[in-house]
Amino acid sequence: MTLPFSLLDLAPIAEGASIGVALDNSRRLAVQAEKSGYRRVWLAEHHGMHGVASSATAVVLGHIAAATTKIRIGSGGVMLPNHSPLVIAEQFGTLATLFPDRIDLGLGRAPGTDMATARALRRNLNSDVDGYPEDIRELQHYLAAPQEGQNIVAVPGANTHIPLWLLGSSLYSAQLAAKFGLPYSFASHFAPDQLFDAINLYRSSFKTSTQCSTPYVMAGVMAVVAETDEEARYLFTSVQQQFINMRRGLNRPFARPVDDISQVCSDADQAMLSHILRYAVVGSKQTVRDKLSQFIEATEVDELIVSMPIHDIQARLKSAEMLAATGLMTAY
Repeated sequence: MTLPFSLLDLAPIAEGASIGVALDNSRRLAVQAEKSGYRRVWLAEHHGMHGVASSATAVVLGHIAAATTKIRIGSGGVMLPNHSPLVIAEQFGTLATLFPDRIDLGLGRAPGTDMATARALRRNLNSDVDGYPEDIRELQHYLAAPQEGQNIVAVPGANTHIPLWLLGSSLYSAQLAAKFGLPYSFASHFAPDQLFDAINLYRSSFKTSTQCSTPYVMAGVMAVVAETDEEARYLFTSVQQQFINMRRGLNRPFARPVDDISQVCSDADQAMLSHILRYAVVGSKQTVRDKLSQFIEATEVDELIVSMPIHDIQARLKSAEMLAATGLMTAY
């Protein structure tokens, strides 16, 4: 069996390159994804990170949607507690008006940043995470057909019926997605521990909704595909360094690859990397096909969303093309 593949892009600001180059690289990756038959490209909301250029997520989505013609474009995700639901309805309603039937709205509840930056972002730091379910309902209300006598209307936004997704790495998000009858995307590419428990809980608790009649599960994986296993492992050292830097509290651009990751990390760092990145598929096309087949068989997911954390844009584009050619992907 084949299944849809999508791409998750953090608009990485590569060491030695500018933010402008990072955003142009996101455009180029989306163009390659469309050419190769991926179903969607999603951008993630992060703030204050020197290696991530997608903080103004809706703006970047407009940039890449304008460069493509049919691939779906969305957020993976917007951190809803950072925003008023009305503002998100207006932003994504604008995108849906400009690019009809192509916009997805993936939602998360993490801050996507450090706590100091979160305080600068949020309208009320203490209460908004607790109000996440109500914020989702409010957002759905703004995107639906306006009701007679409705006082607050999202313009644009109303009547766009943009499909919502819930994203997460815990049982909470799985339970909420099931309760609301929404598609669910699990962040196993960086938080693998509860993957199977979350999928089972979501599927067993799912309630039908106007958006979904059956459960729909997407799972995240990191993938680095190259001509040889050795080359892929070399390229993968960039994201390994990124996780080590985060562990050490270092906020740096996306690192260049190194020849030997053991020379820049401790034994504890290597154990952490092996644990957190255990679902990463890294290697030649055949190696990646074999590893990914095992993941798909074990999880029985409906769709994969793939992060390609590669420093060099040409290698990133080639990796996207080679992954699509493994024979596991249903072309869009």
